[in-house]
Amino acid sequence: MATRRRGVAAMRKRKDPDGSRADILSAATAEFAARGVDGARIDSIARRTRTTRAMIYYYFRDKEGLYRAVIEDAYRGIREAEKELDLGHLPARDAIRELVSFTVDYYVAHPEFVALVIAENQSGGRHIRRMHRIRSLNVSIVDTIADLLARGRRDGTIRRGIDPIELHMAIAALGWFRIANRHTFGYLFGRDFDAPATIKRDRERITEMVWRFVRKIA
Repeated sequence: MATRRRGVAAMRKRKDPDGSRADILSAATAEFAARGVDGARIDSIARRTRTTRAMIYYYFRDKEGLYRAVIEDAYRGIREAEKELDLGHLPARDAIRELVSFTVDYYVAHPEFVALVIAENQSGGRHIRRMHRIRSLNVSIVDTIADLLARGRRDGTIRRGIDPIELHMAIAALGWFRIANRHTFGYLFGRDFDAPATIKRDRERITEMVWRFVRKIA
């Protein structure tokens, strides 16, 4: 009877492949973010989704295939969220500040994204190097920043000589630190990085720091 129920469940999963795949990715994101690719267990992911190892392998072939899908999905999530920002109607100064604020808030809302990227860097980037679409997926943020810088140069508010990739790195680093180090730094210096007042203050400071870096001083 139990075998029959599992078979029925599997049939239902196959009837909604997109939903099943999304459920597995969600559970796997939490597992990989917490344990890394080496420590993650397919059985734990299956329990989170009430599915089976066989079903996970059906969609992703093996654990590394699932991990690569999780990494790609994580990057796609932030890039698609960035595209939802309505920056085109804003002056360059306000658009830059909006992008920085968004980035800080995204990391706060998605600490698993930070954890996944940290884990991949700890592995020497051995998996991401096999993901040939990942570079093209991330072109959009560089194009967005390049456009904002060009607009700012035209209206005289942003100085010349700023590399969009380096600016992207600076924005990410400032927002990233408060997530990646919130437990150690927070304990050592008695700061609650999850407190709304702290998030607000950090967001404002990081936004101002980036703006002062790019602005053109008369």
